[in-house]
Order: sequence, then structure tokens, then C-alpha cells
Amino acid sequence: RIAAFQTRNPMHRSHEYLAKVAIEVCDGVLVHSLLGALKPGDIPAEVRTKAIATLVQHYFMPSTIVQAGYPLDMRYAGPREALLHALFRQNYGCSHLIVGRDHAGVGSYYGPFDAHHIFDHLPPGALETQALKIDWTFWCYRCGGMASARTCPHDEKDRLLVSGTKLRKWLSEGDEVPAEFSRPEVLEVLRAYYAGLDAGSRVEVKLAGHSAR
Repeated sequence: RIAAFQTRNPMHRSHEYLAKVAIEVCDGVLVHSLLGALKPGDIPAEVRTKAIATLVQHYFMPSTIVQAGYPLDMRYAGPREALLHALFRQNYGCSHLIVGRDHAGVGSYYGPFDAHHIFDHLPPGALETQALKIDWTFWCYRCGGMASARTCPHDEKDRLLVSGTKLRKWLSEGDEVPAEFSRPEVLEVLRAYYAGLDAGSRVEVKLAGHSAR
């Protein structure tokens, strides 16, 4: 059983956590990085690929994870796009698709778990690739590590919500990135990319919707 993990970002600590949860219940994970058109300010595919390869090298068992690219343009259609993504991964032979918070969402247009609920309305057997639904994930200071809303009993004041939008914003503006957000080896790759951008190439990254929490 193989779970697909789709991302348009370098893998931060929340992504790492999702992939490792999937590895515990499946035989491995296919990290599918999008290679198509993204949003202004997104990190180019070659940089993301290098960052993910660095993470895999240092923090995963090599026999449990494979990285590949996928030539898909994001449509930000939320739950309907989650179904499309599952169908694509069915064609790749994946048994599961990891569906986390606000999959393929934009701002706060969709609810954070609309992409979970749509799979509940499919007729039995309609899709061979099943959704591996995972709740809010975050760094919990009291737990001392990554956790989810299903496993952590602590309050929001003890939690640091990890998002790719926040990571891109801090890196683009030259701000310090909390150690709980990303592995140091990955940050080294990303900082080198941003250091090579001139001022005119930088796009302002705004926090909106669920990523602003």
C-alpha cells in the first residue's frame, strides 16, 4: 500500500509529520511535487525538489519514500480538486492520498476539512485510491513535538501552526524561521535560493484564510 503526498511547497515539519504517519500505516509514500503553474511567490520546482531530497536524505528511511514530479496546474478547487487528485494517484497505483487541512484551498473560501467530507459522499468502490484524512497538525510546545488535534490535549496557546505560506513569507522577508517550522538542512537550501533573488524578483507573501492562524 502506497500513500501519495501532493505538495506545492518544500516539505516543512507538518508535511514531514503527515508523510511519517502515512508510512506507519502504509508501506511507503510517494511525494508528488507539482511542476505546473502555481501562485506568484511560490518556490520553483527545482528548489523544492532539492529541499525535499535533502529532507529525505537526513530524516527518512530511504526504502519508505520516493520523490517524483507531477505536471499539474493547481486549480484551487478545494474538495472537488481533492477528488481529481485522488483519481490521478489511482492511475499511479497509489492506494491512498494524504488529505490534510484545506487541501487545494484558497484563502478561507472552503472550510478547512471540506476536502475530507467530500470523500464520505462517494458510492462504495467509486475510487480505488482512498483518502488518508489527517486533522490539524502543529508543533506543540508542551508535547515537545509535532501533534494533531486528535492526539494533543493542549490549548492553542501551546501550539505553533506550521504552514507553507508562513514559511515563504518569513524567508522572503529575511525573517528568522522558528526551529519548529523546518529542518535546518532544508532551511539552508531555501535561504540560498532567496539570497539569490534581487528585490524586483521578490513577491509579497500575504497571510490569509486558514494559513493566517
